[in-house]
Amino acid sequence: MSHGKQFTLYSHKKGPNGWKVAFVLEELGLTYETIYLDFQAKEHKAPEHTKYNPNGRIPTIIDHHNNDYVLWESDAILYYLVEKYDPEHKVSVTDEGDKFHQLQWLFYQSSGQGPYFGQAAWFTFYHHEQLPSAQERYKGEIKRVFSVLESVLSKQEWLVGGKTTIADLSFIPWNDFAVPGIVDIDFAKEYPATAAWHKKLVEREAVKKVLAIRAGL
Repeated sequence: MSHGKQFTLYSHKKGPNGWKVAFVLEELGLTYETIYLDFQAKEHKAPEHTKYNPNGRIPTIIDHHNNDYVLWESDAILYYLVEKYDPEHKVSVTDEGDKFHQLQWLFYQSSGQGPYFGQAAWFTFYHHEQLPSAQERYKGEIKRVFSVLESVLSKQEWLVGGKTTIADLSFIPWNDFAVPGIVDIDFAKEYPATAAWHKKLVEREAVKKVLAIRAGL
């Protein structure tokens, strides 16, 4: 593999979590090559990938400018990228208290949003039988997460530090997938502050660039 680009990003064309890493790489102007793993062919579980990521999931990055440093888990990757490559704090915060709040939201995204939204998608589209009770539970969790975001974003423009950060960016892909893909809601009417926040995020130049790449695959 040529290491002309600084990062190798192992991702998936449809998997939401890889795209958030691409957003931040673009925001910071970092160069990267994306390898889209074929889940049908189990490439994510193959030794060529699990030698880097024993969990056999995406995303995984290799930082070729840092002794081929390997990292997996999407929000850990976001934190690494800004800690190491965002000295101007383009998408990160400086205040110590804000740093912990930034981390708090990353934990909430990875534990509260991603798994529940993912389970909602699984039981809606991929499970071998239709289980309305499971679908109802996880679709209800999507609405609960939106309610939590709404309670905060109705009082402030961004999640932390009064600016766009990795905390905000981390939520984009699953929000994008959930509405209208999984839940049938009027996003702008039921969660107006959250919908407005999401709209501002997807209109960022770096995010638009990555979304255009995704649309072209």
